[in-house]
Amino acid sequence: MSDNRAAFEQFCDLFYSRKRVADAFALLVAPGYRQHNPTIADGPVAAVAALTPKFDGSPDARFEIQRIIVDGDLAMVHVKASRPGVPDAAVADIYRFEDGRIVEHWDVLQQVPVHAVHDHPMF
Repeated sequence: MSDNRAAFEQFCDLFYSRKRVADAFALLVAPGYRQHNPTIADGPVAAVAALTPKFDGSPDARFEIQRIIVDGDLAMVHVKASRPGVPDAAVADIYRFEDGRIVEHWDVLQQVPVHAVHDHPMF
């Protein structure tokens, strides 16, 4: 198992499964963290401030990891996000590692439709 894979699995467990946003960022995100989500500023402090209410601050929210892919310095997690009052979403978060820490993030989000044209789910 590569060092990036082990680090990313630890980050995913803390962040998505245990919803310990600040701990995940303190442990595995670099100070120069670059954010490509246009609603969150660069840097780990801004990300923790923006994401904590969605994770730590929402006890009924669930973020179920469907798959993890790591290829060199890039890592991706596919997540089923469920929060009260909003439709479920399929989320693909892509991260870039440098020297064992996350330095960059991109995300893609798609609402789970009520009805699909086929019988196999998004996950």
